[in-house]
Amino acid sequence: MRYQIKAVKSGGAVVSLSVDARDDRDANEQAQAQGYVVLAVRRSGGMAAMGAFGAARFPLVLFTQELLALLRSGISLVEAIETLSEKESKAATARVLSGLLGRLREGQSLSTALQAFPDAFPDLYVATVRASERSGSLPEALARYITYQTQLDAVKKHLISASIYPAILIGVGGLVALFLLGYVVPRFSHIYEDIGGDMPWLTRMLMAWGRFVEARGSMLLAAIVAVVVALVLWLRQPRSRQWLGRQLMRIPAIGERVRVYQLTRFYRTVGMLLIGGTPITQALTMVSGLLDQALRQNLNVALRRIREGQPISVSLDGHGLTTPVALRMLRVGERTGMMGDMMERTAVFHEEELSRWVERFTRTFEPLLMAVIGIVIGGIVLLMYFPIFELAGSIH
Repeated sequence: MRYQIKAVKSGGAVVSLSVDARDDRDANEQAQAQGYVVLAVRRSGGMAAMGAFGAARFPLVLFTQELLALLRSGISLVEAIETLSEKESKAATARVLSGLLGRLREGQSLSTALQAFPDAFPDLYVATVRASERSGSLPEALARYITYQTQLDAVKKHLISASIYPAILIGVGGLVALFLLGYVVPRFSHIYEDIGGDMPWLTRMLMAWGRFVEARGSMLLAAIVAVVVALVLWLRQPRSRQWLGRQLMRIPAIGERVRVYQLTRFYRTVGMLLIGGTPITQALTMVSGLLDQALRQNLNVALRRIREGQPISVSLDGHGLTTPVALRMLRVGERTGMMGDMMERTAVFHEEELSRWVERFTRTFEPLLMAVIGIVIGGIVLLMYFPIFELAGSIH
């Protein structure tokens, strides 16, 4: 979730920040970690308030790709932005581009102009452009950001695609079970009302459920809808998601993979910033929002150690922010002066490792899930027909 922060820098100037945070307290802590004194925190309005998509309202990657193509063709920055503004058909995007163009014509740098639209351009993007302005390599910086975002999106898409089939299985299996329990079982309960006999205990319970659904079906449906709505509203709360995240992290195998996934995004983002010329302490401070609360607190302590002169690898490793592979890569980066490259290579290694783990997990989990759903549905059907089987056996 995007938050706007009004804060005071050490020099006394009031600035406006935009951060991705779970709630207002999280946003406050991120600003304080960067050395700001927070005056006010509010949820972002503008494009981010239009829906859950937030920054997706502005096509940042597409904008960067088109701007890069125009700059590489020899067109000046102002002419490139003007070209993109003229061709844009979406009103919200056109307003952002027009605002950028106006500020550039006033003589502002691109990074300063981008900073005026925090809902469209995150702090990471602004920092990348600002670093490139010092070195005069804007096209290279834009190309690095495109590569960075494309690789992050590829990892996310892989995780999402791996979860689609299990989600469909759970959804369809749940609907079939609800149909049996809410429609078929109540009708079978009438058939067995006059049979009597010694039915199995589970069958008697199933028939009692059928009679209950038939008598109070509308009330039960309303209760189910209320529970689903309450659950959705609960999940929309940042603190609820934090709680779920903490519970997920406690699962031994999955929790470690979630931690590695966070660290992978952390390494890739810091690596991109370092290659672009951003100082290490500033880069580490900017990306703290990619980590959960516990890891972020560890990062703040590690940052203090780095400012005191402790090696980066020692500081991060001492506070749980490395893996065995990452630690060795960081040491190589310190010796060779290629810390940014080493962090990116660490991210690539762990992304490939995560992809292999997700594939193995889905290959194991999907058959088990199908078996569980089949047992549940088959058990309901078997319990419904068990008295008929017994009756048929007694006839013979």
